[in-house]
Amino acid sequence: MNKYEKIIYWSYDDEKFLVEIPELPGCVADGDTPEEALRNSEVIVSEWLETAQELGREIPYPKGKLMYA
Repeated sequence: MNKYEKIIYWSYDDEKFLVEIPELPGCVADGDTPEEALRNSEVIVSEWLETAQELGREIPYPKGKLMYA
């Protein structure tokens, strides 16, 4: 499991649980259950990191809880 902070919530618009990874702009996963959304977020984070590396973009270091508080 990656160490990036994850925020999970229910989206009425999408009728799914969403997981946002604030440290990785645009990185959002969904699922029918919180567990599925979290599993999907692992795939999305891996793909985000892989793409950033391929494009030569800076990869943020996981800062953890309350970074944005």
